[in-house]
Amino acid sequence: MNTALLTIDDVASSNTPAIVDYLNEKGIRAILFATGENVERCYEEAIYAVKNGMIVGNHSYSHPHFSELTMAQCEDEIERCEDVLERLYRDAGVARTYRPFRFPYGDKGGDNRAALQAYFAAHGFDRVDDTHIDYPWWRESMLSTDIDCFWTFDFAEYNLCHDPQFTKETIWQRMHDTNPPQGAVLFAPGSRHILLLHAHDSTEEILPRYYQLFIDHLLENGIVFDEPSFL
Repeated sequence: MNTALLTIDDVASSNTPAIVDYLNEKGIRAILFATGENVERCYEEAIYAVKNGMIVGNHSYSHPHFSELTMAQCEDEIERCEDVLERLYRDAGVARTYRPFRFPYGDKGGDNRAALQAYFAAHGFDRVDDTHIDYPWWRESMLSTDIDCFWTFDFAEYNLCHDPQFTKETIWQRMHDTNPPQGAVLFAPGSRHILLLHAHDSTEEILPRYYQLFIDHLLENGIVFDEPSFL
């Protein structure tokens, strides 16, 4: 059986409620990694996600490259987003049980990587359960011990807005690539994945309901979605 945990970055957006409704129709609970700026801009949409069962995690306040920041600036980015998310959960009337974090761009902070992991541990951030991910590169890159949440497959659908050579067909090819340059083979027998999509209104304009298109294809190919769990 092939299983996957769905994560969605850059929440919130105008299309977030539609994404949430679709996921609930399919019985999929996802972790939505939110930037503080986007939540403030689309606050009601973010509340909708929380009230309708999604887990909203910290994706920094303004989505910087953490390796370009001082440690103090890194902490400020994290804590400003924490303030926004605490207010969000409080206004939604939902207890905030889990506090996962994902670095923008997967940029783990360069020279501050170890200090940031220590910060997450000291401040009670929750590590997504990835004990079922056993790819050698996952362990070799220390992803199996880091507290922040990385991914094994990125649809990279945001490129539809930036690269005319990147099309829907490019994404199909990525999904069926048996020798990807990064990450793991999506449909390999017995594969286990942490999947990465994005909540972008600009992608919605180019390819309406893009998230449904890709997730339906996963379901049709036998992917079973995991319930988010934490260590």
